[in-house]
This record gives sequence, C-alpha cells and structure tokens, in this order.
Amino acid sequence: MPDPSTTHRPRGRLHRSGAALVVLLAVAGYLVVQYVTGGAGAPGCKVVSAGDGGTSSYEFTPEQAVNAATITAVGTARELPDRAVTIALATALQESTLRNLDHGDRDSLGLFQQRPSQGWGTPAEIMDPAYSAGEFYDHLVKVPGYLELPLTDAAQRVQRSAFPDAYAKHEPDAALLAAALTGGAGATLTCEGRPGTTRAQGPDAVREALVRDFGRDVLQPAGARADAPATAAPAPGGSDGRTVTLPVSGGSGPAAARDTERRGWQLAHWAVANSSALRIERVSYAGREWVAGNTGSTWRPTGAKGAGASGGEPDGGPVRITAARHTR
Repeated sequence: MPDPSTTHRPRGRLHRSGAALVVLLAVAGYLVVQYVTGGAGAPGCKVVSAGDGGTSSYEFTPEQAVNAATITAVGTARELPDRAVTIALATALQESTLRNLDHGDRDSLGLFQQRPSQGWGTPAEIMDPAYSAGEFYDHLVKVPGYLELPLTDAAQRVQRSAFPDAYAKHEPDAALLAAALTGGAGATLTCEGRPGTTRAQGPDAVREALVRDFGRDVLQPAGARADAPATAAPAPGGSDGRTVTLPVSGGSGPAAARDTERRGWQLAHWAVANSSALRIERVSYAGREWVAGNTGSTWRPTGAKGAGASGGEPDGGPVRITAARHTR
C-alpha cells in the first residue's frame, strides 16, 4: 500500500499554495480599493514650508484638505488675518481632526464639535462646514485681543473645552496649512488627486463649490457686475469647456501685486485640496501646474512663453481649474 504521508503531502502543499494565492488576491484587491476611494485614513495630501531651507511638512487626507480649505476660505472672505485662520485650523484639528463628525461628546457635532443645545445652531447647520466655520469666527473676533493671545488661550475662550491646553500642539501644522491655503506660500500644497467615490460633475460643480466657500464675487474679475456669468475656458490642448478660469488681477503697485499673487495661490491651493471631491484633473497658476495622479507631489513649470519673474504671465495670470468630464 502507498505510504499515507506521501499521498497527502502534495495535497497539503496545494492547499497552502491556494490559501497563499487567496491572501495575495485579497491584499491586491484591498490596495486597489484603497487607491480608488482615496484610502481609509491614508494621507493623500501634503503641505510643506516655503523657502529653500524649509523642511517642515504635514500630511493629511483629501477629506481633511477639503475641510481645511473651507475653513480658510470662510476666514479670508471675512478679511480676517492669517492668525485667525491658524487658530481656527488648530481648533478643528483638535476637536475633530478636520473631519465633519456627526457625533461627539453629548450633542457635539461637526468640525468644531459645536453643540445645538448651547446655541451654536441646528444640527443641520452645524454639519455645514462653511456655517460652523463662520460661527467659530463670529465668536473668536469677540475675544478681546485674540490676535495677541497664545493660540490655545484664544481657542479656549471660544470652545470652553475640558482640555484647555490641547490646542497648542496643533499650532505648527495649522500654521503650515494657513500659509498655503491663504496663498501666503505658493506651490506648497499638493494632493494625489484620487477620484474618490463621486461621479465627475464638470465645471459647474467647481463653480458651485467656489461660491459656497468664497461667495459669488470669486467668479468675477475686479469691477465686474455681480450677475455677470463666470467664464469657462477650454482645457489646454482641447476645446471641451472643462476649465474654469478665475481672473485674479487687481490694482497696480507692489502691494496690489502681492495681494493678487496671494489670491491666486489661495484659489489654486483650494482647487488642489478639493481635487478628489470635485474630480479636478489639473490646476495652473503663475507658470506652475499641478496634475492629478502626480505621485511626485510637485507643482511643475508650464514653460509658458512671455513669462514674468514668477514663471507665468507677467501678473501671474488667471487660475485655471480643469475638471474631469461630466458623467451621469
């Protein structure tokens, strides 16, 4: 009779090989899903400090990027200083890790864990990031001398947290985010531009989101009528009308030029931060461009002719945001 151990050994190897193959396929499938959906908590965005000697950086998710961009846009639309934006971002990092939470301690909700029972608004209002950011700023500006206070003290005057010193540890990351998202540091924020789970909606969705965060004026050139239509220009090399063009030129003089450049980079970084949610494929400004799927996380020179000192058009030119093709 054949040796039983000899008979079963190949079958055992076959079972083990099959099990290993199943595990490998499961891992591969998981990685594909993680890439397509943007990952479950995996960083897909990065902001770095400006300047040749800068080494500081902060990595965060596309969800966090969208919320940080909204908080910043609401603050700058109110013409608040960068310090106010930094305080707001640090507060949201502590309270919700920049996620729009539908739960919290007792009835706390949203980015800033605001409580309907304490007069912050209805649950639906608080779950609107633009509304909750506005409520935070409304309370912050009422704090006497908040710009001179230590960040954690200013935040605590608004939040009245059981952990009043917790906000301080987020100040470095919040400052990096604020510098990029207010436009103070150009070409410092990048995302991988993962498509997420939403269908592409085209330039209309981009314009709607811009108005939501910045207000209607963001779509208009300086001095234009408020009811004038926003422009939609063809994408580079094509004529499909998928590119939203935002003019950012202002007055003359060095101060106006600096303000214009800051505005341009704020809008450009906002678009990159929203790239996964809005299916944005390309953003260009001041002779630089970001392209979705660029794992090198860089703003590359466009090589535009007639470029000024910034590498782009003499005044930086418009911000161009190219969305993916519309799908139903």
